[in-house]
Amino acid sequence: MSKTVDVTVPDIGDFADVPVIEILVSKGEQVAVEQSLLTLESDKATIEIPSPVAGEVVELVVEVGSTVSEGSLIARIKASEEAGETTTSGPPGQTASATDTAPENSDHAGSGEAAVTSASAGPQSAAGGGQTEETPAAPAARETGGHEFDVLVLGSGPGGYTAAFRAADLGLKVALVERYPTLGGVCLNVGCIPSKTLLHTAQIIDEAAAMSRHGVQFGDPRIDLVKLGAFKDDVVGKLTGGLARMADMRKVEVIQGNGMFAGPHEVSVEHQGKTRTVGFGQAIIAVGSQSFELPGLPWGDPRLMDSTDALKLEEIPPRLLVIGGGIIGLEMACVYAALGSKVTVVELAKQLMPGADPDLLRPLQKRISKRYENIYLETRVTQVDVADDALVARFEGKDAPASDSFDRILVAVGRVPNGNRIAAEAAGVKVTDRGFIEVDNQMRTNMPHIFAIGDVIGQPMLAHKATHEGKVAAEVCAGEKSAFEARVIPSVAYTDPEVAWVGLTETEARQAGVKYEVGKLPWVASARALGIDRPEGFTKLLFDPETKRVLGAGIVGPHAGDLISEVALAIEMGCEAADIGLTIHPHPTLSESIAMAAEAFEGTITDLYQPKKKNRKA
Repeated sequence: MSKTVDVTVPDIGDFADVPVIEILVSKGEQVAVEQSLLTLESDKATIEIPSPVAGEVVELVVEVGSTVSEGSLIARIKASEEAGETTTSGPPGQTASATDTAPENSDHAGSGEAAVTSASAGPQSAAGGGQTEETPAAPAARETGGHEFDVLVLGSGPGGYTAAFRAADLGLKVALVERYPTLGGVCLNVGCIPSKTLLHTAQIIDEAAAMSRHGVQFGDPRIDLVKLGAFKDDVVGKLTGGLARMADMRKVEVIQGNGMFAGPHEVSVEHQGKTRTVGFGQAIIAVGSQSFELPGLPWGDPRLMDSTDALKLEEIPPRLLVIGGGIIGLEMACVYAALGSKVTVVELAKQLMPGADPDLLRPLQKRISKRYENIYLETRVTQVDVADDALVARFEGKDAPASDSFDRILVAVGRVPNGNRIAAEAAGVKVTDRGFIEVDNQMRTNMPHIFAIGDVIGQPMLAHKATHEGKVAAEVCAGEKSAFEARVIPSVAYTDPEVAWVGLTETEARQAGVKYEVGKLPWVASARALGIDRPEGFTKLLFDPETKRVLGAGIVGPHAGDLISEVALAIEMGCEAADIGLTIHPHPTLSESIAMAAEAFEGTITDLYQPKKKNRKA
């Protein structure tokens, strides 16, 4: 005989009183197992609650606007005869017995002690997802040979947690090993996110000062480093806390400790003097990189900092030396200069930010040359001496003095991969002398069941590259046909002004003998740039002269990092100049500079006068 099943909210992580934003079924409707019944939306995720049984909806207990928590009754479903005496309840992979009366809300919402698994109607979405452990198992699960986990991910940075969550969404049993107390790796905890939070503060300070030229006068900023640090930490906490909740919702087991390979299918995790050996069928190495420490410097002195130390905001040094004029060094220089430090930057190369086209850097260098105390190019720091009241740096370069004294020194000369720190040889994984791990386009190492992603597999060391690689690795683990085939990967320096580029640069084109033509829109012709008093930037696009397809782009100016994505998509889609120029962009915006640059290449632009440019439409 048919049974009526009370459907309650399963384990949805550390959420309570979550509002119902959509009812997806109606009373009397026939539903299938795992069919979504309603949608919840917290401040961190959108969550769909599936039906534990197939049958008829006899009652909906909630409505749009209701709030629910784990265990809240949401509906009653009359199970179909085929459903039998056992049905699923809660997240996929858990079960509860169907009865004529409401079951006690005991362990069905998160105990994980399921006796019977249900047929899958497809993996949960990343936004709402629970881990799926249903049959039929993914090919990877069949290869585990009885190991504790289908997939073990070593490292929880953007690539690592993405890989773990994607693998869980695809039905694999996943462990995520992280040595720090919070998820997110360097990027979320001591890298991208806290630095961008502080760069926003620097931008506000600079914009407020700039408005004095236009009749709006603010007083000098009063900086409370404790509150500013708390704001930064709060942003980090929200993101890392959200990751922990999403891991919990997906049933990803987070194991804290320092993970080292103990064999081809084992990782030894050490934490607080205790060791746990974890078995896996497949593994994804996502251990990232660390700041390179220049040898011969007094690293025991707290006044000598790497980027992690600089983000602690222990003080605003009156004089700061930044060794390294790359992206990280220049971003931190922007922060400390806005907070009040007199900044000196030293770069070994002939230009700041090696790798970017020189013309992109001119607006940046012109702006910071007026704000920083000194910028020394083609210069090295040969020695740092420790004095009671300062660190004394000794220079070797054509324009630099022999020495100078600083209150603090930030070393930002690059990062080195962590491939040599995980005993990869115990698993048979080959690591280069520099600590990199070579992979194919499916992210496989020389050991077919072990994958590697992110900084540890090579340049560019970028979080947004690692996340895409993480998805590929997880999908291959689950038996899907997936490969990393990105045509371009954008680069962004969140300096002021921002500098962004994607695809072929002019420097690369000239070195490789690639023919190209340029469409360029100086921002003095942008109404939006003039309106915010930032006309120093420009947008340039590189095109193939024959096919007219876009090959690359460079943008310098406020929000360049936001703008570059359109060109990345254009390159991936094989767009021609007309595709971009004929796409109507909103006015007045900075984004329309991309369309105007395409029009400049075609000779159809009306916002600039180009007397020598042939109209390609004619």
